[in-house]
Amino acid sequence: MTINTDETQLLNEPSALQRFSRMLWSDKFAFCAAIFLCMLVVFALIGHTWLGEVATKQNLRGRNLPPFEWDRAWIWWMGADALGRPLLARIIVATQNTLLVAAGAVLISAIIGTSLGLIAGFSSPRVSQVIMRLADVIMSFPSLLIAVIVLYMLGSSILNLMVVLAITRIPVYVRTTRAEVLEIRERMFVQAARVMGASSKRIIFRHILPVVLPTLTTLATLDFAYVMLAESALSFLGIGIQPPEITWGLMISQGRQYLTNAWWLSFWPGLAIILTTMSLNLLSNWMRIAFDPVQRWRLEMKGGKNG
Repeated sequence: MTINTDETQLLNEPSALQRFSRMLWSDKFAFCAAIFLCMLVVFALIGHTWLGEVATKQNLRGRNLPPFEWDRAWIWWMGADALGRPLLARIIVATQNTLLVAAGAVLISAIIGTSLGLIAGFSSPRVSQVIMRLADVIMSFPSLLIAVIVLYMLGSSILNLMVVLAITRIPVYVRTTRAEVLEIRERMFVQAARVMGASSKRIIFRHILPVVLPTLTTLATLDFAYVMLAESALSFLGIGIQPPEITWGLMISQGRQYLTNAWWLSFWPGLAIILTTMSLNLLSNWMRIAFDPVQRWRLEMKGGKNG
């Protein structure tokens, strides 16, 4: 049995997962960022079960224990807070709430904003104007001010925080999606689908949305960092997540009164926020290139050389 040249090339062709893995490996900063974010996801999934009891157990004899006490257990290497609770354990446990709020807010805002943007970009001018004016109304108010007012009225909870932050980010997805749709719907392949009798629903979800999705994915990655910083700011102001729940922003807020004699109480959770935000930005920059067929060849060439 013989195999011709075309079949051999087809068998040797790498899969999409292998191609993206090589492109990710070619950008070492993005690769490290992806590893760090995967580690955070693991902490969010198992952190509460693994260290939840240790993170909440008080030990007044170890109040404000300084970091780098190597003769102690590893959970004390970052020191302890004002109630003697290990900071490393609390940061790991707080990962769940911090990422949950950010991921929930981004998911809600992305779904609603993308849907409204698709409608605004593909429907009649009157419907488009109504949607865009609603987006302008939301954007006319400072997002943190809206969050402060709503959370003060409804109370602080994870669900309320997700909904409020999601509402403030919806206009970003509406504007981005509408702008993309207005440009894509004039392309030849969309015109051809319309001539062949495809319905508007099929054109939107089969032909337009797959083209818009890479841009929205990159935007969501950047927005994740913004929402996480907004949640940290609200927790720092005292209107975000409340004890006994833990977030990185709340830990910074609890440590600000000890900045002069126990800097590590706010430094470590602040460093976690910085590293997460920086990792999201690095990964977003990689995704912008990897999902763009015009620029993707740069990463593929690097990946081929490294391979």
